[in-house]
Amino acid sequence: MTYVDALGRHVSLDGPPKRIVSLAPSLTEMLYYLGLGDRVVGVTTFSDYPPEAARKPKVGSYAHLNVEKIIELNPDLVVGTKDGNSPTVIHLLEQAGIPVYIVNPRRVKDVGTTLYDMARLCGVEEKGRLLSQRLAHKVQYVQDKVKGLRRPLVFLQINLRPIITVNKNTIHNDVIRLAGGINMAENEPITYPTISLEEVLKRRPEVIVISSMERGGRFEKARQDWMRWKSIPAVRDNRVYLLDSDCLDRPSPRIIDGLETLARLLHPDLEWEGLGRE
Repeated sequence: MTYVDALGRHVSLDGPPKRIVSLAPSLTEMLYYLGLGDRVVGVTTFSDYPPEAARKPKVGSYAHLNVEKIIELNPDLVVGTKDGNSPTVIHLLEQAGIPVYIVNPRRVKDVGTTLYDMARLCGVEEKGRLLSQRLAHKVQYVQDKVKGLRRPLVFLQINLRPIITVNKNTIHNDVIRLAGGINMAENEPITYPTISLEEVLKRRPEVIVISSMERGGRFEKARQDWMRWKSIPAVRDNRVYLLDSDCLDRPSPRIIDGLETLARLLHPDLEWEGLGRE
């Protein structure tokens, strides 16, 4: 079978792959979500979900991959991302005769499409169709719930020092939009702009969401630091929240959890059904 990936490349497979190397944590999650964890023979450094994925052989971070290690694992398919993986690495793997399929999910709804594409590649098309439809249903449910409601101004902090946020060209922005909010920094010219405390005070967000790979005390301390600034509506109304960054910046099935959680925080007066990813 021959498939066309996100780069327009034609990728030929002799049959469903049995040895797969994943070049991004989100793709690792998708493979496990499809029940294909036993076929995964290599993952990137931060592929830590589900927990058993962390025990797979590592091939480097998605931005700094070890080509020799990937070839050594003898995969019959490598899956990667357009934005995260180097074209040089893709070329080297192709030269080694290893099929490489590239995806490019840029919005929340793309997660379901990518999941289905991965399922087709791996010979579990019907399961992929069912799971992608479930994800699409959950996204639509959230959209329907918040339709027509007033959209609060949201400041999303993705880094502690310095304070960094996101503009409209990110999947984070799409989550905020679908959840019924307005991203305070959506019109910033830089994709991941640094924002000063003074700028946040000036723009007066109604909700502050801190999403960072930092964990433990520093993570909670960031929330407490904001609570000193009572002139910010989000602080005044006690609407400063911590969210797991993996559920907001990884284009994987867990981003649907992040969407639901954020929608609940932005619109707490609504009655919400338990969505879950099942």
